[in-house]
Amino acid sequence: MTSAPPLLVASDLDRTLIYSAAALDLAVPDAQAPRLLCVEVYDARPLSYLTERAAALLAELAARTVLVPTTTRTREQYRRIHLPGPQPSYAICANGGHLLVDGRTDDDWHRGVHDRLAASCAPLAEVSDHLARTADPAWLLKRRTAEDLFAYLVVDRALMPQTWVKELAAWTEPRGWTVSVQGRKVYAVPRPLTKSAAVAEVVRRTGAGRVLAAGDSLLDTDLLLAADAGWRPGHGELADTGWDAPHVTALSERGVAAGERILAEALRLAGG
Repeated sequence: MTSAPPLLVASDLDRTLIYSAAALDLAVPDAQAPRLLCVEVYDARPLSYLTERAAALLAELAARTVLVPTTTRTREQYRRIHLPGPQPSYAICANGGHLLVDGRTDDDWHRGVHDRLAASCAPLAEVSDHLARTADPAWLLKRRTAEDLFAYLVVDRALMPQTWVKELAAWTEPRGWTVSVQGRKVYAVPRPLTKSAAVAEVVRRTGAGRVLAAGDSLLDTDLLLAADAGWRPGHGELADTGWDAPHVTALSERGVAAGERILAEALRLAGG
């Protein structure tokens, strides 16, 4: 008797499953606030959290499915996170630019990604130079490149004009890049650099029969569209723009409560 193909759950991390203190959005009186578990420390300070109930749900979900953290974080940034349960067999970093297998980089996958980007997009140096020339020091806090794959800015959102973001998107579009604004960060990412492509590779390797997905930003749309079912929180770039799809549930929950709801719904579909 053959076993059923596994269920794969691919989820974004920041502001989807885990939350900084500023993003918790605890819309209840302090005495009713949920207990929180810290899952990331940076510079000796707690940085990211989920609720204790979410932690229990996540551990059970990992035991029942192929759980694949799927993030725009670099590998170094991802490795600061310690999720409940065993280390996932697969993780996707740098928006699909790196596939980790048992915590180690799959170099063949990464080389293939670089080849695809070189063939279809303007080079990173050109985009980084444009960001440096057009971002105003009055609202620019930091400028970074990530894993030699994409660029991002840390900005003061209150001072940054939305017209600049629109102008940047118009400039990047014919060059094969896309723009996403998430919290204080403005990302410029090559369009072929997608989470869904890396998830498809994990599906191929694991033989997964069904894919569930969750995410909150423009960079998660390809992941959500490629899944059999998915969720987006009531906050974030997708909620702000009203993005939806027939098989993607738009949750009303915001902040850390949304992360808990996503895990509960995924576990329900996994038979837990």
